[in-house]
Amino acid sequence: MIQWMNWIATCIKLHQNLSYRATHGDEVEDMLMLLSEVKRQIPSITAVSSGAIASDYQRIRVESVCSRLRLVSLSYLWKQDQSLLLQEMISKRIAAVLVKVAAMGLVPAKHLGKDIAYLQQHLLRLKELYGSNVCGEGGEYESLTLDCPLFTNARIVLDGFEVVLHSPDSIASVGVLHPTAFHLEYKKETPSFGDNRLNEASKELGSIFDVQGDIVLKSEPKCESQSLASDFVSVSDVKLHISKTKHNYTFTMGCCIHDPSEPSEGLQKDLGSILKAIDSELVKNGFGWVNVLYIHLYIADMNEFALANETYVSFITEEKCPFGVPSRSTIELPLLQVGLGKAYVEVLVANDQSKQVLHVQSISCWAPSCIGPYSQATLHKNILYMAGQLGLDPPTMKLCSGGATAEVEQALVNCEAVARSFKCSLASSAILFVVYCSASLSCSEKIEIQHKLENFLEQRRPYNLDNKELSYSSDPMLLYVLAPDLPKSALVEIKPTLYVQEDDEDEEIESGVGTQEPLPRTFSSYWGFEHVPSIESCCQKYVIHEKICMVVLSLSNEDVTKICSESLVAVEKHGQHQYLGTQNHMKQVTRFCIYLLDKILVENYFSWGDIMSLRFYFSTCLDMSFDKLSLIFRDTLNEFAEIGGRIKTGTMP
Repeated sequence: MIQWMNWIATCIKLHQNLSYRATHGDEVEDMLMLLSEVKRQIPSITAVSSGAIASDYQRIRVESVCSRLRLVSLSYLWKQDQSLLLQEMISKRIAAVLVKVAAMGLVPAKHLGKDIAYLQQHLLRLKELYGSNVCGEGGEYESLTLDCPLFTNARIVLDGFEVVLHSPDSIASVGVLHPTAFHLEYKKETPSFGDNRLNEASKELGSIFDVQGDIVLKSEPKCESQSLASDFVSVSDVKLHISKTKHNYTFTMGCCIHDPSEPSEGLQKDLGSILKAIDSELVKNGFGWVNVLYIHLYIADMNEFALANETYVSFITEEKCPFGVPSRSTIELPLLQVGLGKAYVEVLVANDQSKQVLHVQSISCWAPSCIGPYSQATLHKNILYMAGQLGLDPPTMKLCSGGATAEVEQALVNCEAVARSFKCSLASSAILFVVYCSASLSCSEKIEIQHKLENFLEQRRPYNLDNKELSYSSDPMLLYVLAPDLPKSALVEIKPTLYVQEDDEDEEIESGVGTQEPLPRTFSSYWGFEHVPSIESCCQKYVIHEKICMVVLSLSNEDVTKICSESLVAVEKHGQHQYLGTQNHMKQVTRFCIYLLDKILVENYFSWGDIMSLRFYFSTCLDMSFDKLSLIFRDTLNEFAEIGGRIKTGTMP
């Protein structure tokens, strides 16, 4: 024990940024060396538990070590209420004394050496007065544990100590307690710990080992997936479909295997070729994976999820993304049914590196961990892109029981925990919820999911109105998408998008169905859709003046019938005749969507050049291939370009 304490005292911080890269000589590498030796001597160890409560700096470094040693990081105190934690530590008979103080209200001569139970009320008062961290997470104090239930044989007794002043500041003096004498006081009774796993681990550890500083770490065997990226064929050997939408500071790129004449060669080949094509396109535009904000990963068979992840991590790594790995959503879609390969990938790319990424790999009670190169959320230019959340119980990482409604409630709780990390809330800041629902759900379960989501948001609004950090905004848009399968065979996956206001920002927000009074701007009608005004009720929109315009159009069979029949009447009045087969129906629906989107953009002072992404979900019961739909959209956009000149078309869709 003494030797380890001396070893720890010689640690040096060389890499002091919040994010961490392996740096020779840094204290983190010393911890890596120590835990590697522990793992060598106790091969059964699979996880490391740390006491991080609010320190990202500490958590990230522990996660870095665990990731490299293939250990699981456990941080069950993460984001817990510090006042409750302090009370729990005291009630669990943890005897800890302050050995360093460095905060207003903590006086070295008065408070060093005092027990946390004795200081509890004083620490709570300091929280009220100065916003101090009750558990010392802001460096207000350090403590030394003298006794706790884990000390089965003896407790430590300090016989003498001296107080050393490091900084005798009049406002917040920094002082350290230096023990001069201590002894062990053996306990008469050894407490029982149920299955005695702690005692067994102690026997396995045996005596204390001296970890030498010149120990050489054995290189971990390279994961096979790390070499996969170089194994895929060149992009020119595969027929790929790439579409891009450029904006001032972002562009969206979608990529899939498109070769209806040839069967898919398997998920690994398809996804690898797609990621390689995207990688090449990023490099061509002067970017890299470090610029990617969000990734939508669609696969044809969720049973191959593990294989998809293996391929994914061969391209997207923490080393390539020093500012944080992209957030991600993964669902199954019937890609093969429409003539595509076994994977489709869509990426959102920023032309700067101003993103803020939340990537917690530790298992905790806070929210589900993201063990791997995908993060919980990414904030860029006030937009928070949140990863798809399942109804996972964070500490166990298992789907909660109780069916679809229980899963959606837990998923929303998880999303709320992530939002709070960015000082916002689902009820106050959400713009859009995309709710992926398993196709196995019954009609009644789908309705229950909708009610659960609406009630969740409604119940939290009164609280947010009283919270000074959060502000109320209009109703978010809701889009429900049926998917054949979801990760872990979940019934629901929720993907929220939030608008995070800056402190000095006061935006005018407009949302709801398309019944708002339009802004005074001229809009010219075309294609005869001015004769179907009632269909505009299918539109949800969320507009922040000159900043955001998000639109969701949802068309039912009845809407399509009305669009096609009434627009046909308008066309026939001009002496033209059309046969309304399935393909022509889709042509009219596509025209209507573009017409209505154009109308909303014009009325809210946006242009087609402002669009970051245009996503079209369609039912496979249409029995239309990707080829046919692509042709319909391309022809309709070309028509639209000729009509008003408000959109530019080129070789790339």
